Amino acid sequence: MKNYNSKKLALSVAMLGMIATAGSAQADAITLNFHSGLSQTRPEAEHIERFAKLVDEKSGGELKIEVYHAGALGLKEADILRTLQRGMVDMALLYGEYYTRDAPALASVYAQGAITDAEQHLDILPVIKEMYDDGFAKWNIQTVGGVVAPIFDVGLHCKEPVNSLEDLKGKKVRVWSRHLVDTFDALGISAQVIPQNDMYMALQTGVVDCAYYLSTVAKTVSLQEVTEYESYLHPWAASPWIFGISERSLGRLDDNQRQALEEAGQEIWEETREIAVSPEREAQAREERESLGITILPPFSEADVDTFVTAAWGTWKTMAENAGEDGMHYYNTVTQALSE
Repeated sequence: MKNYNSKKLALSVAMLGMIATAGSAQADAITLNFHSGLSQTRPEAEHIERFAKLVDEKSGGELKIEVYHAGALGLKEADILRTLQRGMVDMALLYGEYYTRDAPALASVYAQGAITDAEQHLDILPVIKEMYDDGFAKWNIQTVGGVVAPIFDVGLHCKEPVNSLEDLKGKKVRVWSRHLVDTFDALGISAQVIPQNDMYMALQTGVVDCAYYLSTVAKTVSLQEVTEYESYLHPWAASPWIFGISERSLGRLDDNQRQALEEAGQEIWEETREIAVSPEREAQAREERESLGITILPPFSEADVDTFVTAAWGTWKTMAENAGEDGMHYYNTVTQALSE
């Protein structure tokens, strides 16, 4: 009986030791909260979730990312740089054009009209990423990869046939940024910023005659119900979504956890870069829009594209000048790389 009790005691001690070890390992694991303002139905959300899974796997469970989609943490996009800087949230999905109040220069990194061929975007990505790394570092935020947005076709979606800048004169055009308002204004074309959620109604009620929009995903906002014609203008200069971590939160991590975070972020960056440009995707989307009743007109002429790009670069430069020294540095660096 004594021998049996001794074995039982030894087994119990061993089990307690295992539980204590497991508990200690669990206690050592760190969970980082990740803010994303995008809804969980957006394709970017899948890449963020995969990033979180990769971090868990690569760190051996020592580092976990808890993703909060659709602004579930109650944070405002305009405040994210300050929020991260103060360490009030660990990580966030960053988009440079959102921070015009605190970091207007970041909106000068990239602009519509920057590229006329989708492949140019892939060539310029390292330079764009470097500019964002520099800009976010000023806010004590380190970047760890991100999501390279797909390069979609941008076109004019109109109620009447329009496929030239001359046709657009006299029309009211919906756009999504002040830079675009100024670009079309320089061309003698009336444009106004209308949020995506209000675009359908604006077209339906005649507030605008045309929408400057991402043709590839026009179906998702039912543009085929309020417009009949479409003409391609240029590829979308899509600013990438960046994974940013507060330096305060980064300081809590050991070498293994940091490596897992950086490797996972870079892996997502490379994966999304590989699928960013897809002529097959664009052709399929075009066929689908035609099947919905949209008449695809010939694209804008090369001369019109050159005219649009010249105007877009001019207003881009003005935007950079207004943003100060950093804005001009970003503009000059990116445009020089594009010109090479």
